Amino acid sequence: MAISSAVLWGVSGTCAQFLFEQKGFDPAWLVCWRMLIAGLILVGFSLTRKTKDTFTIWKDPMDAMKLLLFGILGMVAVQFTYFYSISLSNAATATILQYIGPLLVVAFYAIKNRKWPIMAEYASLTLALIGIFLLVTHGSFDQLVISEGALFWGLLSALALAFYTIQPVGLLRKYSPASITGWGMLVGGLAFALVSKPWEFQGTWDFEAGVAFTYIVILGSVVPFYFFLKSVTIIGATTASLLCSVEPLAAAGVAVFWLGVYFGPMDWLGTIFILITIVLLTLSTKGKEVKATSLTS
Repeated sequence: MAISSAVLWGVSGTCAQFLFEQKGFDPAWLVCWRMLIAGLILVGFSLTRKTKDTFTIWKDPMDAMKLLLFGILGMVAVQFTYFYSISLSNAATATILQYIGPLLVVAFYAIKNRKWPIMAEYASLTLALIGIFLLVTHGSFDQLVISEGALFWGLLSALALAFYTIQPVGLLRKYSPASITGWGMLVGGLAFALVSKPWEFQGTWDFEAGVAFTYIVILGSVVPFYFFLKSVTIIGATTASLLCSVEPLAAAGVAVFWLGVYFGPMDWLGTIFILITIVLLTLSTKGKEVKATSLTS
């Protein structure tokens, strides 16, 4: 179930690339409707599981404020930066760049706890920097192989992922993940609607676009979220998070074989380096209590 959720998320990014490149969809429109529909479904799912828990959070003013912050600055930021990065490059590159986020989480807690990172975390940082260099330059010091905008928004999505992972930890100790994520998506979608104007559609809406859109909402949001949470209860957060590191490979593989995205030796080498950082970071957390909350792609 953990691996399936990662693959479903990876394919979701490629579906988004398909809608941007071949159907002319606007990233902001897609993000807004994805959050609204998936949020409604997840809140409804939470109601069937824990009715009291679903609405309890709104009775505490401080928790309600934290949830609003999570929805607007967490959910919206992590999804829009990721999808916009895809629109400027491709699903594979955007997903791999976003997976720098866990390193930023490590850096945050190192500063907060005033504790130097362990050797595995230093190794992860080194490998991640090498991976990014290979991915965006192909080993050349003279030029970028992706646009500056794609690199900027890809790294911004990694920063947004780090914020999204850290900010709701307190809420997740008190309320169910389905409730927090569902409300976060719904609140974020409603707030983003004021900016993105989801009632104004641009692009081509046909059968293929409908299938890709439905996949992003259902199989790219609701189903993998449930699968991942279920896998955590069976095998634990550490193992589940490690298995989910196959998401960039899934995004790269589908983008290459379906959309014909070129991924050369340097791209694959950079991808491998970045994936190794996730493995090292995950293994270094064994024995610690970890909340797996990075459900963004």
